[in-house]
Amino acid sequence: MATAKKTPVKKKVVASKASKASKTVKTAKSSASSKKATPPKKATPKKLVKKETAVVKKSQAIARQPKKEVIAEFQQHKKDTGSPRVQIALLTDKINSLTNHLQSHKKDTHSRRGLLLMVGKRRRLLRYVQGKDKDLYEEITRKLNIRK
Repeated sequence: MATAKKTPVKKKVVASKASKASKTVKTAKSSASSKKATPPKKATPKKLVKKETAVVKKSQAIARQPKKEVIAEFQQHKKDTGSPRVQIALLTDKINSLTNHLQSHKKDTHSRRGLLLMVGKRRRLLRYVQGKDKDLYEEITRKLNIRK
């Protein structure tokens, strides 16, 4: 019976810490597969990041009506900032600006989800107002151009 000869398997020899001064033996296969180490990426300076976010915030403020103006238009008294009518007005302002954003950024699914959550919250608030005071509901939907 004939026996097949086994070819020797080439292994990479790794030197221990004690013999680091001695050379390590590498085969042709292992040196070809070794990759060049990429230098670590440089972190962007915090000042630059702050400037970029400031520019984004300014551009968003231009598109939306300032929050204080919206509150002043819909508040019932001087310190009213959280009544349902004010909340609905603020949500409507955010919804309108996000709708404009999503028309130009169609693949922004995270913002789309936020928009849907805001629309649901506004719908719940409108349902609450409709149950409490029909005239107020009609006034809010007319002023904000909300179709229902």
